[in-house]
Amino acid sequence: MNLAQNLAQSILVSLACLGIGWLLFLGFLWLHRPSREMAAASLRLIPDLLRLVRGLLADPETPLGARAALVGLMVYLLSPIDLIPDFVPVLGSADDLIVSAVVLRWVGRRVGAERLRSKWAADPDGFETVERLLGIRP
Repeated sequence: MNLAQNLAQSILVSLACLGIGWLLFLGFLWLHRPSREMAAASLRLIPDLLRLVRGLLADPETPLGARAALVGLMVYLLSPIDLIPDFVPVLGSADDLIVSAVVLRWVGRRVGAERLRSKWAADPDGFETVERLLGIRP
């Protein structure tokens, strides 16, 4: 095989791997999606979740790994480009919420529910929704 054929084959394999990775990510999000009623209540909390993430990032006691995950979450939430396009039913409009829930659930296990509660600057009823969304037991 010549160089051009090797390059073309490498590009095709890379694109196939990216496609499979995207499909696996889509399946992961589908498995972790919130219920319809939880999603409706939670979508209103996105600005409050951003303030929570900002508060956790400013806290010097937040572990480095959790900070890295929170920075990645902030970049994802502020990016105009979504990994799941809006025309995909259910997941297209809720991907920000699902990714936030997965990352905050992981971070919450590292920092604890009390620290999450202490950084919550919005309505306390909203934090109850966050607890249900993240599976945190008060």
